[in-house]
Amino acid sequence: MEVILLEKITKLGDPGDLVNVKSGYARNFLIPFSKAIKANEENKAEYEQRKSSLEKAELERKSLALDLVNKLASLDISFAVPVSEEGTLYGSIGTREIADALSEQGIEIEKGIIRLPEGTLKKLGEFKLDVELHPEVIQEISITIKAEE
Repeated sequence: MEVILLEKITKLGDPGDLVNVKSGYARNFLIPFSKAIKANEENKAEYEQRKSSLEKAELERKSLALDLVNKLASLDISFAVPVSEEGTLYGSIGTREIADALSEQGIEIEKGIIRLPEGTLKKLGEFKLDVELHPEVIQEISITIKAEE
């Protein structure tokens, strides 16, 4: 299915790009979340009229992401969790817990932009994770998991 992107999508394209994606991806994600529109003549004409405002909105999203980079760079998030006698965690630390910890420090982000390449964190120690604030702005954060006393 051909769609016109309304915002930058990682590994897919920039605003205004005409891309061919699987129909399920377009119907279930891109179109409902206003990230793309179907590529027909009427929508192409409408996009040309809205092009400058969409580009301006994309620049604003990027500048907001760049502002958050400075805040995230100075943060050190730590979790004190209960552990067994062998030193293993009861449960795990996932994106929801990390997003909640960030919101406690005044930074509101969606849990979906936190990248956990190896899945949830299930060990004690220090971890470096990426947060994709914008497709062009990715910030690394430091997470420390220590045993509860």
